[in-house]
Amino acid sequence: MSTEVKVPQLPESVADATLVSWHKKVGDTVRRDENLVDLETDKVVLEVPCPTDGTLKEIKVEDGATVTSGELLAVVEAGSVEAAAAPAQAPAEQPAEAVSTASPAASADSGSDGKSADKFSPSVRRLIQEHDLDPSRISGSGPDGRITKADVLRHIDSDSDGAAEDLGSETGTIAVGAARNERRVPMTRLRATIAKRMVEAQQNAAMLTTFNEVDLTEVIALRARYKDSFADTHGAKLGFMSFFVRAAVEALRRFPSVNASIDGNDIVYHDYQDIGIAVSTERGLMVPVVRDCGLKSFAQIEKDIAEYGRKAREGSISLDDLTGGTFTITNGGIFGSMMSTPILNPPQTGILGMHSIMDRPIVVDGEIKIRKMMYLAMSYDHRLIDGKEAVQFVVTIKNALEDPGRLLLQV
Repeated sequence: MSTEVKVPQLPESVADATLVSWHKKVGDTVRRDENLVDLETDKVVLEVPCPTDGTLKEIKVEDGATVTSGELLAVVEAGSVEAAAAPAQAPAEQPAEAVSTASPAASADSGSDGKSADKFSPSVRRLIQEHDLDPSRISGSGPDGRITKADVLRHIDSDSDGAAEDLGSETGTIAVGAARNERRVPMTRLRATIAKRMVEAQQNAAMLTTFNEVDLTEVIALRARYKDSFADTHGAKLGFMSFFVRAAVEALRRFPSVNASIDGNDIVYHDYQDIGIAVSTERGLMVPVVRDCGLKSFAQIEKDIAEYGRKAREGSISLDDLTGGTFTITNGGIFGSMMSTPILNPPQTGILGMHSIMDRPIVVDGEIKIRKMMYLAMSYDHRLIDGKEAVQFVVTIKNALEDPGRLLLQV
């Protein structure tokens, strides 16, 4: 009996998807719930599972095509996996040469060394196939030894370093500037969506940025004093982001227009604080949303951020994780940024930019002292937020961070 494989129902905000790659070819044996194909939307990569055991009979849509909800992708001939695989089984005694000639790419499909390709995330599987890697040579740091994207990238880097050393030892020197190659590749859907939204944000909003600086000496001292006991008690690292999230919550409560959005001629005010945390990944910028930040402890905020970061890097983040948000925080400081003007994340009306923490001489009580300073940048939609509100919003965050006790007392 033939079974159709169709594009799953896409969310209302997603009109279509791009078929990235098939993981099986016509005639291959497939198992129920095994990932057949990856579909890339504007935000995430979706896996399409096989609906039944059997054999892949027909592929209707090729790589790179645009598909919509319910569209027919393939046809699977249902049947016993063992029966379908029996004719393709090799003789019991194979020459040693036949076994040794299997390529690393074939090993990636078969899941050598017990590391089944079915358990890889789409980003991991794609890297293994693109770089022709053998999964059995990659050490997994995930749960139960699962290979993560970071593991694959480390393996690629180590191989590259080794190859460079070998080349250097053989040739002595490497010619610099000899090659003038060019490559033309299409944008991924995520990159194209980022580009479109960034242009729309600048065209459709009256965007302005206000700057300030914050003395993080007290926050750093507090974190150093309690980070070990915090980790022991809550099972999470105490970072800086939770302080900024909680400070933003207090500021959003005092200035609700920064937590609002514009819908046509209406203003939509939100009585909750769902804060997006910008995360840079290999695929591009993602903004997972930490929901109900005003109701969460430092520990829960840190755990949520860490989990979203892991999912974003591994490519397992969902559309629900990226949907919504009433305000955004982006941290260019982790890349060394001293100052920037962040772009709004529509339909939000405010975004806070964090930057590098640097030792700078500051006058404190009439004396020059070296303090841990950071520049803050808050971009806002001037159609809804006045300059006075924007400045006071940033000052509220500044005061809360310079005296962290305010975050506990909400003063």
